[in-house]
Amino acid sequence: MSQPAPRFWKLTGSGNDFVFLDARTTLDPAWRTPDAVRHLTARGTGVGADGVVYLEPSSAASIRMRYFNADGSPAELCGNATLCTTRLAAHLRAADPAGMTIETDAGIVRARLVDGEPEIDLEPVTLLRSVEPLTSREPGERRIGYAVVGVPHLVIRVEDVETVDIASRGRTLRHTLGLSGGANVNFVSPVDGGWAMRTFERGVEGETLACGTGSVAVGILLQVWGEASPPTRIRTRSGRWVTVSATRQGDSWLPRLRGEGRIVFEGQLIEP
Repeated sequence: MSQPAPRFWKLTGSGNDFVFLDARTTLDPAWRTPDAVRHLTARGTGVGADGVVYLEPSSAASIRMRYFNADGSPAELCGNATLCTTRLAAHLRAADPAGMTIETDAGIVRARLVDGEPEIDLEPVTLLRSVEPLTSREPGERRIGYAVVGVPHLVIRVEDVETVDIASRGRTLRHTLGLSGGANVNFVSPVDGGWAMRTFERGVEGETLACGTGSVAVGILLQVWGEASPPTRIRTRSGRWVTVSATRQGDSWLPRLRGEGRIVFEGQLIEP
């Protein structure tokens, strides 16, 4: 390749982990292909991650992030990747930690560090509905709802998330709505004064340790169902907690997500 091998950063948001590449100046196109994303995210032969984030300049915000799933497909938004972007942008002095804006393919996100922890205000959520007429419920499934938080999510309220066969049931429900890209599938049940959540994530095609936008979908639908009030604490599969706050404004919900955005290590890539 004609350009020097780029630095990268590995970040995690409650176990949802990402490889970050800095594309604010130049980045060899070889590192931006779907094949490169798949190689970078491969856990046995690459850095290992749920997705890749490219940091880019923005004319509309402090910084721009482009997110790609581990299978190389683009996604409009990833909540935990946005939390991690907030943390890394502050670390690189690319944005003001007290208040920044992040351009995503789902719109502009306002973000900040609060006591060293990233917090983001997501775009209004307007599309919520029950999908119970569209699919039969399995034993232990009490409610099924749908919300678009940048990307589409199914939320299934269950008796106990530990009893759910995530791989099988998640894969079955992933295409329930007939959406071209499918939906993420989130299972939730009460635990320790909050809620436990497990997610089958599209693009990864398996369970991930956390999902930020899924947490927001869960928090809002639990409010709609009358089972929770903000702030809603949600325990991710990694054991770490995120906090979702959402206020209703007419037909919209205005969500805020706070959680981990930790820089694990940095290094230099040699071969894609």
